[in-house]
Amino acid sequence: MTQQIAVNGTTLGYDEVGTGTPVLLLHAGIADRRMWREVCAALADRHRTIALDLRGYGDSALPPESFAHRDDVVAVLDALDIDRAALVGCSFGGAVAIDTALAYPQRVSALALFGTAVSGHEWSPDTEELWDRLVGEIDEEDLAASAAGEVRFWVVGPHRRPEDLDPALIAFAEESDRRALAAEQALSAVDVVDLDPPAIGRLDELDLPVLVTAGAVDIPDIIRLADRIAAEAPRAVRLPDIPEAAHLIPVERPTEVAEALRAFLP
Repeated sequence: MTQQIAVNGTTLGYDEVGTGTPVLLLHAGIADRRMWREVCAALADRHRTIALDLRGYGDSALPPESFAHRDDVVAVLDALDIDRAALVGCSFGGAVAIDTALAYPQRVSALALFGTAVSGHEWSPDTEELWDRLVGEIDEEDLAASAAGEVRFWVVGPHRRPEDLDPALIAFAEESDRRALAAEQALSAVDVVDLDPPAIGRLDELDLPVLVTAGAVDIPDIIRLADRIAAEAPRAVRLPDIPEAAHLIPVERPTEVAEALRAFLP
């Protein structure tokens, strides 16, 4: 059952399970907090585990005022009376986690990043060419077609065919992405305040434990970003890429993600 919390002039949806040291999980931009449910259940015996819908996504509202996701994350910690938490992020959620650690280093005890994006990163020409090859042109107003294209690119990935995956996974990913695309359309009309300067040139400032990995069949740019974080963040640990997983690692391989987190988190 969705819980709601009022912060920064909006209402955010979240799930909370377990007791122990606090962990806040941040979803991918093509999903919402539901992508973490199996991972949350696996951590609940050792951690106070909170999966958050970022503003505009899932069950979280989107007032018209300007905001920053990193400020919302810290406001949630304040509202839940959490002084410091480990942040776990996938894709866009990882970028929000990194931005939060840079803007509020005293509030973040550790980072765990799965197939993460990084604010300020510019995608390589190879990524655009890969999109053209796998997906091609899509009417952006057609949310169903857009979601199918994004799932083909991100969830299936460049090294697999859709028929290689469980149809239930494809269906869940497309339904999640349709909702996320609607959220992104709404967010485009709101002033979302970026971190300045962005994180891509500041990874050496992440002076805290950082766990980073990617799906072995994700797009090359994401794997290269994991390598770069591991090379530049002073206390980073680079796990091997997770086999048979693309961009939504916590959905495809929740057991492996939970095991990595249980070994890493204090």
